[in-house]
Order: sequence, then C-alpha cells, then structure tokens
Amino acid sequence: MLDEDTRAAILRLHAQGHGSRKIAHALGIARDSVRRILRSGSSTVPPLLRAELAEPWREQILELYARYEGHLGRVHDALTDLGAAVSYPALTAFCRRHGIGSAPPPPAGHYLFAPGQEMQHDTSPHCACIAGTRVRVQTASVVLCYSRMIFFQHYPRFTRFECKAFLAQAIAYFQGSAGHCMVDNSNVVVAAGTGAHMIPAPEMAAFAARYSFVFVAHEKGDANRSARVEAPFQRIEKGFLVGATFADWTDLNLKARATCETWNAKYSTKLHASRRELFASEQSYLKPLPLHVPEVYQLCTRIVDAEGYVNVNRVRYSAPYRLIGRALEVRETLERVVLYDGPRQVASHARIHGPLDTRVTDPAHRPPRGQGLVRHRPPAPELIEILQIAPCLAIYLNVFKSHVGERRAPLRRFLSMLRDYPREPFLAAIADAERYRLFDLDRLEKMVLRRIADDYFPLDLEPLDE
Repeated sequence: MLDEDTRAAILRLHAQGHGSRKIAHALGIARDSVRRILRSGSSTVPPLLRAELAEPWREQILELYARYEGHLGRVHDALTDLGAAVSYPALTAFCRRHGIGSAPPPPAGHYLFAPGQEMQHDTSPHCACIAGTRVRVQTASVVLCYSRMIFFQHYPRFTRFECKAFLAQAIAYFQGSAGHCMVDNSNVVVAAGTGAHMIPAPEMAAFAARYSFVFVAHEKGDANRSARVEAPFQRIEKGFLVGATFADWTDLNLKARATCETWNAKYSTKLHASRRELFASEQSYLKPLPLHVPEVYQLCTRIVDAEGYVNVNRVRYSAPYRLIGRALEVRETLERVVLYDGPRQVASHARIHGPLDTRVTDPAHRPPRGQGLVRHRPPAPELIEILQIAPCLAIYLNVFKSHVGERRAPLRRFLSMLRDYPREPFLAAIADAERYRLFDLDRLEKMVLRRIADDYFPLDLEPLDE
C-alpha cells in the first residue's frame, strides 16, 4: 500500500499534465496503482477493511477474559474448545487493536534536577554467593540526581538501623548531602501517609535533621519519579553480583565500594562525561557534613548468662566472667558489638551475621587456666552464732554442711536445739553422732532426749495417799 507522500506526488504530477504511464515510470510503481489513486482523487490512505476472524467471538472473548483474569492463553484454549478457528497471535492482535486488557503506555516523565537538589534512596533484594553459600541480600543504593553519582552496599536485612547507618556511609562518601532524599513509601522511613502527605518516623526525621536534609516520598505507583535510583539495580545484579564470590559480608561491601569508584569514574555516553566530573560541579551545592558525626548504633540491654555470654540476634558474644548475672548495655554498629557496664566499655567484638547460635569468645574474658570462678559467700548467721556458743562443734559442722548443702533450715533447727537443751547432754550426743557419722537431726534429737530423760523427767515411784 502506497504512503501519503507517494499518493500526493501522483496527484501533483497528474495536475501538471503528465500521463499515467510517465508517472508510473518516474515513481517506479505499477500503472494500475496510479490509475486507482487518480480515480480516488485523494492522497489519504484508505482504511484496511477486511473481516477479522475473532470478531464473531467478541462477546465470548470478553467473558472469558474476565473469567480467567486476563490470561490470554487460557482464553485461547477455551475458544478452541468452543470451536473457534482463531490462532493465538490472531487473538492477541485482536485484543490489542480493540483495547481488551491493554492500553497504550503513557509517555514517561522527564525530570530535571539542579545540583544538590535531590538524592534518591531505595533497596532491592538480590542473591549473592558469600563463603560458598548463595544467600539473599538487601541491596541499598543512593544516587545524586544531578551528577548520577552512585553508592551501594549490601545487608542481610534492612531495618531503620541499617537505613541510618547506610545513609551515614553514603553521605560521608559524597562528603555532603542533597536538600531532599526521595524514598518509596515503605515503613523503613515512613511512619504515616504516602506521597506528598508522608510523615517520616521521628528517629528518621531526627537523623535527617542532623545532616540538614528532609525525606520526601513519591506518589504510590509513580515509580518513574525515582528512576535515578531504580535504574542501576539491574546493573548491580547483572554486572556486579552475578558470577562473583565473596569471602564474607565485609569483603562483599568493600568490593561494592570499589565498584562504585569504577562506575563513577567511567565515561558515560549518555551524560557526555563521567559521573565524577559532573560531581565536581555539584559538590559545592551539597549540604556540608556536621562538625561531629557519632557512629550509628542500635541500643539494647542484655543479661550476661551463666556461661558468660550475651545473646544478640541469636549470636552469643562473650563478656568478662566477673560480670555474670549483670545487665549490660549493648551497642550494635554495622561492624562491631560493644558491651558497656554503665559508662565503661567492657568488651568489643566484630559483628557477625551467622550461622545462628555461633559463639564469639575473647580469651581475656575467661578466668586463667585452672582457676574457675570461685564465689565466696559469707557464712550463714546461724553458723556464726553456733560457733560462738560452742566452738568445739566446728569439725562436726563442716561435715554437717556438706550433707545439708546451702539450706539454712537445718542450721536454724540445730541452733534451736543448742539453745533449748542442756549443754552437756547435747555435746555428748554430738560426740556420739560424730563417732558414728550421724547427721539426721531427728535421730540426734532422740539421742539428746534419751540422755536428759532421767534428769528432767524423773519417775514418781511413791504411792499416792489414799
């Protein structure tokens, strides 16, 4: 079918007095085509009028499309069962032409950013090979919208703690922050609302205020608004993670930082410069770093267990053995786990991410070899009072304590017997008990009562007066 320019040329040449043969020869087309256009007298391309194979089945297509929730493969199978001789390409073309289940894509937006105006932050789940094991990682990325400078790192999880720690690293890498930080509507940053009505969580708002920027969120469904940070994720997955192996999480993030340096220094044909060159003109517009930037940490309280460890995320870190039973303050940073007893630091460990129930032990936190932890408890008050009354009972009491253990009730009963019964019969009974290694207080009391029965409970043998 001839286009409109060719049709207009045929009509123009005919108006100049040229015949159909000469026009066909000049334009390289068939003479019948020239005659047909001259008969129509219009340069407009006529619509293609022909019957569509799927048109008789239009109602059934609409019904099946709704039943199978837009799955055209299932719709085609059902049409075939109904006897329709329509191929799958013909069905998809019919639906596309008549707007069934599809609409023309809207034009993408184009955003212009001034230097230092905005940076965009987002995360995406990926897989990485760490220590020979394929694990799921959360990739966090920040991009300066003007220069396209990128910084990304990887984490086993991504909470508000990791978010603040990552943004602190990114801002330190850029040596400043943009005025706005565009984020999505996830609850890592957002406390309530979406889009223009988003309210950041108080701790995230306080973090942003420290670095002199504010969090803003794009409208739900408007992913193009954060395209600066969304676009590099595929490059990170296919150009950095795929086929690479890493010794541990530290090695992974060190190589990620080196990759950022390489990508930022590489010339971009789209930008007609490298990101580093554009960043040179943007850096002076960034918000300067605060005079003092404290390290981001997550605070919790843990009690040192009986084995001398504290449990943080199912990883056990050792503490000095003298602090067993004490409640310690635990400060968890991206790299370290630091233990504080009040204002004093008592331990510091490299933070690890697994496997679960791993023990991290500092040998300095254990007593010297051959010297266990000896607890010196003061003697019971009852024991002190018994020895003050009768010091000669010290040997018997040492063995007696080994039989009754730490219980104080037997000592209280022993002290009561010492106070209540005459001293000589009681000590004589103790001597016999020590000889025969008797430590049962009931039997000891019977022995004492037998000795004092005649002295304190005499039998009255005189006859009663009648």
